Amino acid sequence: MSNKKLLYLFFFLSLFINSCAQQQEEHKQVHINKLVGKPQYVRGIHLSAWVAGLESYKKRFEPYLSREKLNTIVIAIKEYEGQVYIPISEELKKKYNTSVIPIPKISEYLQELKSKGVYPIARIVVFKDNHLAKNFPHLAVKNPDGTVWKDYKGNSWTDPYNKEVWQYNIDIAKSAVELGFEEIQFDYIRFPSDGNTKLCRYSQKHSSITATTALVEFLTYAKQQLSPTPVSIDVFGLTPSVNHDMGIGQRFLQMAEVVDYISPMMYPSHYRKGEYGIPDPNKEPYQTVFRTVSDAKKLLGENYHKLRPYLQDFSLGYKYGPQEVKAQIKACYDNGIFDWLLWDPKCKYTLEVIEEMTKFTPQNYKLEKSTQTTIE
Repeated sequence: MSNKKLLYLFFFLSLFINSCAQQQEEHKQVHINKLVGKPQYVRGIHLSAWVAGLESYKKRFEPYLSREKLNTIVIAIKEYEGQVYIPISEELKKKYNTSVIPIPKISEYLQELKSKGVYPIARIVVFKDNHLAKNFPHLAVKNPDGTVWKDYKGNSWTDPYNKEVWQYNIDIAKSAVELGFEEIQFDYIRFPSDGNTKLCRYSQKHSSITATTALVEFLTYAKQQLSPTPVSIDVFGLTPSVNHDMGIGQRFLQMAEVVDYISPMMYPSHYRKGEYGIPDPNKEPYQTVFRTVSDAKKLLGENYHKLRPYLQDFSLGYKYGPQEVKAQIKACYDNGIFDWLLWDPKCKYTLEVIEEMTKFTPQNYKLEKSTQTTIE
């Protein structure tokens, strides 16, 4: 065979191999991006980026992952330090010098979750962003002298009125959707707290009304940009029970109206003593969560299906075990709410409670008279 024919043969062979590889990659990508859709009743846990990349941790949850049991996994892809844990566009990365540390084998993990019918949600910390605020002062909340404001722990915030900040976070959300996440969960959709907030200066006149308006407008814009991907948010646990913005711009009903799902963080350890007339809410997880869920459901009315409580699966000031975690889920069920997410900073989770409480649906759950409450 002549050299010329050999060259042609190698050329067409290489084209064939490349074509096969490309088809395999495209098939893999289609499989990853195939939607499993939101379960009828969401029962999930939150994983930090670190845990989502650790095989030893993930194996703990494998026996519980299914459409009927643990059917939702929320993964943190951006935290308040500003690091991003999934691949993003080179343009965005270079423009903001964003530290990108992708979760190891995140595409494969999403594929594995979806193969089991598990719904993957990407959690993004929005306005509390040390990296963006400190490196791009024009995007930051400032002091009266023009320097970047810091809270008591030295953390900085971006300006919730700034539309460049909006777009930055939405662009990261778009990358999450492209990767295969099926819902975006925005956290820290609020104005700063835990510091001398009287010194905070923004890019426009600030008040309780303008603060809420800015948050609602951001969420409305995000919904438009991310459509048809569902958008959910995390808010302070007490927001359904008060008639003000808690000093951070969060008004429960106004925000709930423009998103698909809303998750008040109903951690009993975070309620002040005496709240709801309960001497120590941390020691009364059932009553505390029951009251918050009840208030939220009343506000939402026919849209109560948007409610997806975040519940406490960690100890802070009072030891929490299976009974305390179970009591919170039961408080949801007793209110007719069968969706929930658990939060544990260490991502260990009380798996025996998940095993037991995921068996219930509105069709087979019986409300015991002894557990009904009349908290005022």
